[in-house]
Amino acid sequence: MRIELTQTKCTVYKEKGDPVFSGVKNAAGESRLLYHMKPILEKITGKKFIKKRMWKDGHLVDEMQQYVRTEDKENYIMIYNGSWQIEGADTILKREGKVSFIVVANIDI
Repeated sequence: MRIELTQTKCTVYKEKGDPVFSGVKNAAGESRLLYHMKPILEKITGKKFIKKRMWKDGHLVDEMQQYVRTEDKENYIMIYNGSWQIEGADTILKREGKVSFIVVANIDI
């Protein structure tokens, strides 16, 4: 898996040998994809990321939606699927070979 990160967008590209991310129940496919993105994002940014359900941080979203964010809430980076209610990122990645996530950050990337 290869990731390109900008101030507003995170694009994930599927590469040969990557695991298959699938599963609709409890958003398992997208959860696994975010889990595999975490160490790559940590390497790119030098920051520690966590994967979490968004509502647990006070976001007014469906309780199944997840995201990755930095542990540091002062200088944060949040990455989430903007079309989550329409289609899972795992499904898009499998079909198109790439998927884009929305990035919200209050620091320069």
